[in-house]
Amino acid sequence: MSKLTGLCDAIQAIPDRASLGLGGNTLNRAPMAAVMELARQKKQGLRLIKTAGGMDVDLLCLAGCVATVDAGFVSCETRYGLCRHYRKAVESGAVMANEHACYTVISALRAASYGIPFMPVRGLQITDLVAVNDYFAPVADPFTGETLYAVRALRPMVSILHAHVADEAGNALIEGPLYDDILLSRASETVIVTAERIVGPDYFTNREIKANIPHFLVSAVVHAPRGAWPNACYQAYGVGDEAVRSFLALTTADQLPQWLERRL
Repeated sequence: MSKLTGLCDAIQAIPDRASLGLGGNTLNRAPMAAVMELARQKKQGLRLIKTAGGMDVDLLCLAGCVATVDAGFVSCETRYGLCRHYRKAVESGAVMANEHACYTVISALRAASYGIPFMPVRGLQITDLVAVNDYFAPVADPFTGETLYAVRALRPMVSILHAHVADEAGNALIEGPLYDDILLSRASETVIVTAERIVGPDYFTNREIKANIPHFLVSAVVHAPRGAWPNACYQAYGVGDEAVRSFLALTTADQLPQWLERRL
């Protein structure tokens, strides 16, 4: 059965207040075409989950789409600086930041992928994070009695992942750095894949390299050439410098629709 659909229809299926995982890492292979469509559709109350966010989280905060962010890091990296819209939204109280270390996001997603309610982690004994995030709690090792900390599972309702190749059934292949995308696909209730190329049904059958996201985890596939732009996509294109800088220059939410129209 074909799961190929248009971007607008795929995003319309995501309800307001959904917990939403976003693939990629900082300015690399984030599903920016889908993120922009979320903003165009004025989704509300989204609960974002990402190990290392960047322009994707920043744009959705500027658009007023976000209620909470679970992330270990949100920045446009050294070249472009901090994500000012995210920071402003958190400082004003419009967005709740559930502060993590990157590893605790990964551990929380692993717990969800294993079908267990939490994951013990060792690295939180000396940190202020446990005082500001209700997702952490002390837990005793039943074998030694040692006190560790547990991080509550994070199970996105939907994750949006950008892949290099996908077929209509939903099998998808990410090339180059995988970041947390494969883990997100296993931890989420369902997955939307945007892909640079759509291939025929025999593509993965006849290749030594197989899909790393299987069809049965995917609810929708969208053909989205340059779907990560103005982020980079491994061996396809680099960061769109002018587009990133023009976005970062926006100061108010009412400037965003015109910027989005220029990205069509």
